Amino acid sequence: MDDLEDVLQAVGPRLRALRQEHGTTLAQLSKGTGISISTLSRLESGQRKPTLELLLPLARAHQVQLDELIGAPVTGDPRVHLRPIKRNGMTILPLSRRAGGIQAFKQIYPPGWPGYEPEQQVHEGYEWLYVLSGRLRLLLGQHEVILMPGEAAEFDTHTPHAFVNPGTAPTEVLALFGFQGERMHVRARPTAK
Repeated sequence: MDDLEDVLQAVGPRLRALRQEHGTTLAQLSKGTGISISTLSRLESGQRKPTLELLLPLARAHQVQLDELIGAPVTGDPRVHLRPIKRNGMTILPLSRRAGGIQAFKQIYPPGWPGYEPEQQVHEGYEWLYVLSGRLRLLLGQHEVILMPGEAAEFDTHTPHAFVNPGTAPTEVLALFGFQGERMHVRARPTAK
């Protein structure tokens, strides 16, 4: 019985992390699932036990399998099964599976994305990105940088920022993101022994 309680207690933080990862508000999630904002809030805080009737629409809204929401044990299959998320024409492939902490993503921006001059956004967190292919125009406050393959950038996401693919080919980016200002630790070269 204690194992069941532990599983149920872990669902709330997992739901909150998924919602924040998608940049979705409780109001938006409520509209998309038909679940009231107060129920969603209580689910995320652990004040309400999750039921199948609540978890099924949430799994659909977050585009994840039900076993990911409840933290079902892995089946022993060592392959990574990427489930792409489509957002505003961009494809996001989550590369990490645990809720909270630093998250890894592969992001694919289609040619000319987003097709207009984007408004810079701010939010909680810290981001590190590395361009795998194509070009990425990074708008960061008053600065603008074109990142080429093999180039990286890191910034506090409280700084206004936006991304643009200025090219005629897709741009692929590896992104690491940490909520609450979690920074990556990069070692430039090995230390001498």
